[in-house]
Amino acid sequence: MVNNIRSKSSRHRGTKTHSGGAMKKRRGAGNRGGRGNAGSGKRGDARKPLFQKIGRKWGRNGFKNPTTKKVSTITVKDLDLKAESLGTTEGKFIIIDLSKKGIDKVLATGKVTKPLKVTVNVIVSRAKEKIVAAGGQVIELQETKKEEVDSEQPTD
Repeated sequence: MVNNIRSKSSRHRGTKTHSGGAMKKRRGAGNRGGRGNAGSGKRGDARKPLFQKIGRKWGRNGFKNPTTKKVSTITVKDLDLKAESLGTTEGKFIIIDLSKKGIDKVLATGKVTKPLKVTVNVIVSRAKEKIVAAGGQVIELQETKKEEVDSEQPTD
């Protein structure tokens, strides 16, 4: 047989203090030494160790800016190591379209040992130099967009 156990709050209905003991115990903030972090002053020995240990680290701090876009990056070293899996081979080049892979920017850490033909939104100048020095090519999509915008603006 199933026992129908009522919730604790419904069992307290009709009682004067809802199992809070005496009436005086659940009054305002004075009962607990103030609201929030108050009461940790000269005689607040019960709270002092907590403040000394962690300081003011709890709660919600700061905010997250909803307009910032997280930029996904890859280094030249990782690009060189993962070249075969990221792209296709045509002739001597390994063609990699990073804009379709969801990678926005190429950083310059590492060395390039293979001739790569990379299409990417943004690339650091040192990374571009390393790819070209290894016999590769770089197609920068962000740069072409800038050129289109510049050509549309009227000159005086």
